[in-house]
Amino acid sequence: MDATHKKLMMLVLSDIFILSSFGLIAPIFAVFIMENLSGGGIVTAGLATTIFLVVKCSVQLPLSKYFIDKHNHKARFLVLGTLLIITVPFIYVTAKSIYTIYIAQAVYGLGAALAYPAWFSLFTMYMDKKQRGFEYAIYTTAVGVSTAIAAVLGAKIAEIFGFKFLFFLVGIIAFLGFLFLIALYKLEMKKAKSGKFPKHPFNKIKK
Repeated sequence: MDATHKKLMMLVLSDIFILSSFGLIAPIFAVFIMENLSGGGIVTAGLATTIFLVVKCSVQLPLSKYFIDKHNHKARFLVLGTLLIITVPFIYVTAKSIYTIYIAQAVYGLGAALAYPAWFSLFTMYMDKKQRGFEYAIYTTAVGVSTAIAAVLGAKIAEIFGFKFLFFLVGIIAFLGFLFLIALYKLEMKKAKSGKFPKHPFNKIKK
């Protein structure tokens, strides 16, 4: 496996872990809000999703246009955004009122705004030009199957062990996905130091 395909595999594996981990809670998240939080209800559960989407959509456009697309080392944004995302399940654990969830959703939206554009930019960069459709199909199938399985498992885990245990589990699995991105980040840093990008800020880092 060459370096480019290795990086592509790291991206796919990271998403399988992270997206499937959040898939454990997605179908039952509204139940958690309505039954376990002060001020929780059907409307507040919907508002929590709205906060995530509003933050993500309003921030990712300027970030992607003026920062991510103009930066050679896009993995930096991916790592930073994913780091914010994986903190979200641990914030859920501490939540006693709906306002904590609102904060978590805002953090989630900001992390997604940083991570998603960078992820897709790198994904298209690493893809084989002759097999783009097939490689994208592999990615979406792998993520889809793992998320589908997670949807069933998440409800059962919450039923047996409770929501706090489930949130910890989500955080741990997401962290494992984050480790793949750390490895990718190191490879990209090595590339930046190779001299291929003379003006790259990482070239100033001393070994």
